[in-house]
Amino acid sequence: MLTKKDIRTLSLEELKTIFTENGDKAFRAKQVYEWLWKKSARTFDEMTNLSKQTRELLNTHFVINAVKVDDMQVSSDRTIKNAFKLYDGNIVEGVLIPSTTRMTACISSQVGCSLTCKFCATGKLERLRNLNADEIYDQVVIIKKQAEEKYNTSLTNIVYMGMGEPLLNYANMMESVQKITSPEGLNMSPQRITVSTAGVAKMIKKLGDDGVKFNLALSLHAASDVKRNRIMPINESNTLEALAEALKYFYEKTGTRVTYEYIAFKDFNDSLEDAKDLARFCKHIPCKVNIIEYNPIDQGEFQQTTPERLDAFAKYLESKNIIVNIRRSRGKDIDAACGQLANKNKEGFEKRKMKKVANS
Repeated sequence: MLTKKDIRTLSLEELKTIFTENGDKAFRAKQVYEWLWKKSARTFDEMTNLSKQTRELLNTHFVINAVKVDDMQVSSDRTIKNAFKLYDGNIVEGVLIPSTTRMTACISSQVGCSLTCKFCATGKLERLRNLNADEIYDQVVIIKKQAEEKYNTSLTNIVYMGMGEPLLNYANMMESVQKITSPEGLNMSPQRITVSTAGVAKMIKKLGDDGVKFNLALSLHAASDVKRNRIMPINESNTLEALAEALKYFYEKTGTRVTYEYIAFKDFNDSLEDAKDLARFCKHIPCKVNIIEYNPIDQGEFQQTTPERLDAFAKYLESKNIIVNIRRSRGKDIDAACGQLANKNKEGFEKRKMKKVANS
């Protein structure tokens, strides 16, 4: 039985070779490549400027593993959460976040996550696999279409802040950014893209070496090793000192200001002493701080801080000339807010994992 190859894993040059070896013109490769990455074709039959014979050749030897929407929920605040089904039956989630000034796609990079952050629903799931570049790209295409069709607005921003750790899927993450930003792809500005990491120091340095043009956000959430170790086990091998060194290196290489994401937990990291710790960490490089409203998860041990403590925390940082934004949560009623992805899908996720193991 012929095993069909995922055509979106092939480069333009590889496509040219395939066409010439099959007695067709090399320029067919460019046509197909444009259909795949610029026009986001989901089937070969959509490629109407190709001959029937060429489309039959493609259908015989190749497949487009297109991501599909398995379930969609719309929040009272217009946020849209998607459960995306992958070609192998796995599910990841992606969110369209509308606001008065922007339309943001929050996309996933892994099926599950291996980092076990204590405040995150996805962290309670096992990492099953990395997403391929085309699977990351497809999420953007689908959410972009939703923004245009449902809200008559173009997609303005992309954040790699969904399920998974993007820097532990480095090659596919980088390739997906290339396809999204390339003139031969979706042609979006890299400055409209933010990649968020829980803090993988050596990969932050690699971002600097690669001279990336997109924005970097660090999920910090505590500016002392003792507290960060408690909520983010990754800090045990990527301490604040190691992260500070990596961030300095990144800034020297790219000149890009980094964003620190800081979820405020009641009576844990929301005191003025915590604000002082954060202010000291902010001295390392030019940065800004997004203070994020916490969204409790099932059986979670943390609670949302009070508005008074949140405001006092932010005012202290501002008194130290630090740029601060307080991010109010969107899509909480459908578990689409920060940290909640996979909250209600955990049972289904575990069943799919068990089924996969049983069939292997």
